[in-house]
Amino acid sequence: MQLLKFVPIKLTLFLVAGILFGAFFETSITIPFILTGITLTLSAFLLLKVKPTNSPIFGFSAVLLTFFIGYLSISLTNPKNKPNYYAKSNTPLQKELLLKITEVLKSNAFSDRYYADVLAIDKRKTSGKIVITIAKDTTSPLLKIDDELISFNLITPITPPLNPHQFNYKKYLKGLGVYNQLYLKKEEYITLEKPTHTLYGLASSCRNTILTKLKKENFDPENLSVIQALLLGQRNDISEETYDNYKDAGAIHILALSGLHIGVLLLILQFLLQPIERLPHGKKIKLGVLIFLLWGFAFLAGLSASIVRAVTMFSFLAYAMYLNRPTNSFNILALSLFFILLVKPTYLFQVGFQMSYSAVFAIIWIYPKLQRFWYPKNKVIRYFWQLLSVSIAAQLGVLPISLFYFHQFPGLFFIANLLIIPFLGIILGIGIVVLILSLTNLLPSFITDGYNYIISTMNTIVKWIASQDMFVFKNISFDTLQLLLLYTLIFLMITAFSKQKFKNVIHFLIGIIVFQSYTFMSRYTASIRHEVIVLHQSRATGIIEKSGTTLYLLSNDTSKFEYSLKSYQIAERIAVLTTDSLANSYRLDLKRISVIDSFGIYPPSKNSTILLTQSPKINLNRLIDSLQPVALIADGSNYKSTIALWKATCLKRKLPFHYTGEKGAYYFK
Repeated sequence: MQLLKFVPIKLTLFLVAGILFGAFFETSITIPFILTGITLTLSAFLLLKVKPTNSPIFGFSAVLLTFFIGYLSISLTNPKNKPNYYAKSNTPLQKELLLKITEVLKSNAFSDRYYADVLAIDKRKTSGKIVITIAKDTTSPLLKIDDELISFNLITPITPPLNPHQFNYKKYLKGLGVYNQLYLKKEEYITLEKPTHTLYGLASSCRNTILTKLKKENFDPENLSVIQALLLGQRNDISEETYDNYKDAGAIHILALSGLHIGVLLLILQFLLQPIERLPHGKKIKLGVLIFLLWGFAFLAGLSASIVRAVTMFSFLAYAMYLNRPTNSFNILALSLFFILLVKPTYLFQVGFQMSYSAVFAIIWIYPKLQRFWYPKNKVIRYFWQLLSVSIAAQLGVLPISLFYFHQFPGLFFIANLLIIPFLGIILGIGIVVLILSLTNLLPSFITDGYNYIISTMNTIVKWIASQDMFVFKNISFDTLQLLLLYTLIFLMITAFSKQKFKNVIHFLIGIIVFQSYTFMSRYTASIRHEVIVLHQSRATGIIEKSGTTLYLLSNDTSKFEYSLKSYQIAERIAVLTTDSLANSYRLDLKRISVIDSFGIYPPSKNSTILLTQSPKINLNRLIDSLQPVALIADGSNYKSTIALWKATCLKRKLPFHYTGEKGAYYFK
């Protein structure tokens, strides 16, 4: 591939490889530090003694050095490798915790959630992040970024998913460097009056001031929530219905303040600052002003991770535009990726980061090929073809990631983009004017009404597109290998169409066969698999039996298992779901499952696996002597105090005991 001839691209790929290696093979910081030092010394020696930088041995040492730098960078960001990491002094004893809020997360009906740094434990300076969950209280205001609080509650580990194929929140937080959590109520913490301030806190305060000003204007509440997301990256107030509409219409990127918005803003600023080029050194001045304004906008938007990534990327692309060398676009994109990952290697594991760079890379690579494929002479047709080309290129770039993480594909994405993207520059431009005027209390009502109408129209269009259910393909099972195979297939397809050679077409056809073969094999494997599982669900009991593509749910309250089963049905390619009430006894091949509920009625059969539900009042020792069970299972419908007694009894009697709240769902084998 021609792109691999560019040095920045090769170095970035090896940096990514080093980060992935360090993430999956966690070690102390000593090993990557020594390896980086050795390869750095070797590279310096070769540079000074051998001289030619294009020699194979120097190239090998350079890429090896980049690999170990990636390994070192991810090891440095691992909080466990820091000497003052809070978990090293975290014991089951109550201690004074000094915490600093670093990010406000979306609240739910029961609690408010935050990321926080652990500044100190018992006045001893520490480092590391945790997630804080605070029970909702109408008398207490929401905490803000930079707020500091003191608590004596215990920090607890984040639990892994307890049911099969559930979203792994623990793994997600691990990618952010968060390993533990803290639950608080209003009376269990105090907020300090004079906390120290950071740049992120100042940016957040500025954004909150803008939000307060906007809320005083005559905006429709739903429109205001979209405006906040569109201009300030604040999506916490968007209703679930509106969010789902944008997602199903393939326009969710419009609500995520990231690469698309910064790209449009860059084009607007390029146009507005054009007169500066007439000055002496005008292009350099224009570049400086451009980057300053981009970062100023990032500051107004609260310096969130997504906006910082986007502005960094487009700052590099602005430099590429200044150089006016189109062939440098890939190099500049790779350099921006290299720089961001060097500073924040954990970004590599965030979905937004992956989608942003995949989309931009696809646009830079595929868009010119589509323009060469067809270039209409009519200006109007050409304009819409260019918009469609950008949309197709971006969608091809993010398609595998979307299927892997979200398991759906919006078939009408191009309509949403054709109807909205042409006006996004106007929407953003007017929005920035609205922000400035609202801050100065000079926002006239006709602008408010006009902007209200524009956002309402956009919401209506998106809602109409999302309502075309037959074009929204949901619940698509898609695993890691399919992700890699589909990216390979897209690459082979673009290569075959852009360079129409026989071997390229053959490679593309082979790619289709391999992808389809693996998909069919996965479906066949799922269709012959049989398993029986006791699920974990608070205050409910549920047993599922998977027989091929049919799933049987046995429960007296099936509604509580809708969320638990959704991801399971997608991953296991379930076509039919059948529900039934829970009985007292089941037979699985040569094994028997007996259920003892709150009535405490013993089954007649011996040597069975017993499932205890709803905290039955039984004498467990007498039950064990009478039935001689092979194992005991307790699910989430039981009291924790009762489970503790059962666990102790089973340990004493040397009988296998499985509590789904600790060990997760129970699989019958």
